[in-house]
Amino acid sequence: MDHSTRFLAVVEDAKSRVRETTVEEVLARRARGAAFELIDVREDREWNDGHAAGARHLGRGILERDIEKAVPDLDAEIVLYCGGGFRSALAADMLQKMGYRNVWSMAGGIRAWRDAKAGEEP
Repeated sequence: MDHSTRFLAVVEDAKSRVRETTVEEVLARRARGAAFELIDVREDREWNDGHAAGARHLGRGILERDIEKAVPDLDAEIVLYCGGGFRSALAADMLQKMGYRNVWSMAGGIRAWRDAKAGEEP
């Protein structure tokens, strides 16, 4: 995907404030039985085309509105992902501004998840 220079600048700014994790680290958390929320922030049509096994869907358009109901604990571990890791970084930045203290953006997004053959649900 060809992203605009301004969009990439905003993403890089957000990434300077958020923590990133990898698919391998997310799978390791899962294997250890760690409690965390895996949230897909992509658009509805992207979610409907397939998503990470065990994920819940809160698209960028509603994330800020609905997160407190979905995950009321500000200390809960939350891993966000999108298509490639850009929108999830923006979303993680926003959740931190809302007071969430344990938020991660999954680098590479669903593309990295698929490349790792980590498991997907249609």
